[in-house]
Amino acid sequence: MILFKTIRYKNFLSTGNQFTEVKFDDHKTSLIIGNNGSGKSTLLDALTFSLFGKSFRGVNKPQLINSVNEKDCLVEIEFVTSKTNWKVRRGLKPNIFQIYKDNELLNQDAATKDQQNWLESVVLKMNYKTFTQIVILGSSNFVPFMQLSAANRRDVIEDILDIKIFSAMNLAIKDRLRLCKDEITKLEYKKESFADKVLMQKNFIDEIEQLSKSDIQVKKEYISSLIKENDELLSQSLIYEDSLILKKEEMQEYSSATSKLRKLGNLKGKITEKVSNIVSDYKFFDKNTVCPTCTQSIEETFRINRIVDAQNRAKELQSGLNDLDQAIKEEEERERHFFNLSEEVLKLTNEISQVSTQISGYQKQIRNLESEIQNIATKSEGRNSERETLKNLEKEYNVVLKDLNDKKDLLINYNFVHNLLKDGGVKTQIIKKYLPVINSQVNKYLQLMDFFINFKLDEEFNESIESPVQEDFSYSSFSEGERMRIDLALLFTWREVAKIKNSLNCNLIVFDETFDSSLDVFGIEEFMKIIRFVIKDANVFVISHKEGMRDKFNNVIKFEKVKGFSRVAP
Repeated sequence: MILFKTIRYKNFLSTGNQFTEVKFDDHKTSLIIGNNGSGKSTLLDALTFSLFGKSFRGVNKPQLINSVNEKDCLVEIEFVTSKTNWKVRRGLKPNIFQIYKDNELLNQDAATKDQQNWLESVVLKMNYKTFTQIVILGSSNFVPFMQLSAANRRDVIEDILDIKIFSAMNLAIKDRLRLCKDEITKLEYKKESFADKVLMQKNFIDEIEQLSKSDIQVKKEYISSLIKENDELLSQSLIYEDSLILKKEEMQEYSSATSKLRKLGNLKGKITEKVSNIVSDYKFFDKNTVCPTCTQSIEETFRINRIVDAQNRAKELQSGLNDLDQAIKEEEERERHFFNLSEEVLKLTNEISQVSTQISGYQKQIRNLESEIQNIATKSEGRNSERETLKNLEKEYNVVLKDLNDKKDLLINYNFVHNLLKDGGVKTQIIKKYLPVINSQVNKYLQLMDFFINFKLDEEFNESIESPVQEDFSYSSFSEGERMRIDLALLFTWREVAKIKNSLNCNLIVFDETFDSSLDVFGIEEFMKIIRFVIKDANVFVISHKEGMRDKFNNVIKFEKVKGFSRVAP
């Protein structure tokens, strides 16, 4: 419960530089009177300004400062909640907003808006609209509950029933829902990304394996063809080598032909030279009978013998020379055969060399292909790293999938809680529970004011009113005085419900000119009975022009204006 103790203000509207002070808890009922402009309703503006930073009558802040002094506008209010003493100081020129808890000034580092929100939500536990519904009933700028919008009606009821926490929770859940949905969207993208990466890695590994197998198979087939050709070349080389051996062996038989031919040539030369000498002797003795040198006669017998001897010797040498020519011919044939064999050996050697080169090339190709196959096999073993990469990707994908499923489960829970906290959820169930109490209390107070109608609010806080005279009434169907009775009944009801909930219960009720226009004499009498005998634990303040009601109140506060400034009359 909030127990308002005292309010004081200076340089506020028509108030001068001296504090005007009103104690709230000294008397059960207090009548505030005074002439127009004396500052009676200034109390309401000071009350709402001190607590909520704005006036009750909608005066702009700059206009709240006294127009004569134009500075040091200050309002102080003191109240107690749960044995904690509070004081709020708020001023203009200079701007002041201070909150004291048990005479200690609270930290001023927070922004004014944050301080105000804290004051309303933690300390007062009500906002401006709710305060004006359960504390003040005024004729100026007051909007009765029944004239509020549906949203504002709900705000007031939620404050009174202390269920705004569900609205705050709903806002928090909405934020979490939004964040959860954003995280789900991100995780969905992440999941798709990892799924694509996993698929690409699998395809990459499959492609590598397929290409490796195909490449190895092609290379093996090529190696087989090279081995086959190499074997054929080896066979051909063996044939060539066998033939070469035979040719070389055969050449051995004719290898002496050249040296023999040379010897035979030399011998032929010598024989030919001898034949030439013999022929020369024969011709000399055949033509000469006298020695041409010494001019002596050559003996005929000697000459004939020499001629015969030359002939015989020439015949012998000619026969030998013929045999030698035959031998030379035979050796020349053998030499030609040797040369032919040499050419064949050279050709075979070249063939063998070419085959050897080809065999060497094939063997090198085979070695290179085998090395390539080995490299492919090694790379295939190295694909374990690619499989490890795939394994890691699948692991990360599963983590993302788990996170996504967890977030989706959390989203389901958030949606469930959100549905509970929406206006049609748990708050509506609580409101349904209290609606019979609310309607019962409203009708009780209406009957106490001799207004016999059946007033009901539904879950959307729309009214239905039944009258003994006519059905299907609405709030706007009644006269101003009758509407005032409904407004009073609602005000008293809100206070009763707040007291039951122990949420917005406070000791202060202020009525601003309620009796001056809307209520007749009979209505005033009934109202006074209610605030005297029905409303308990409350300090009631009635602002009025009617001074004839002094005897009906425990206390009378009169405001007057002196030298242009409002003050409480002594």
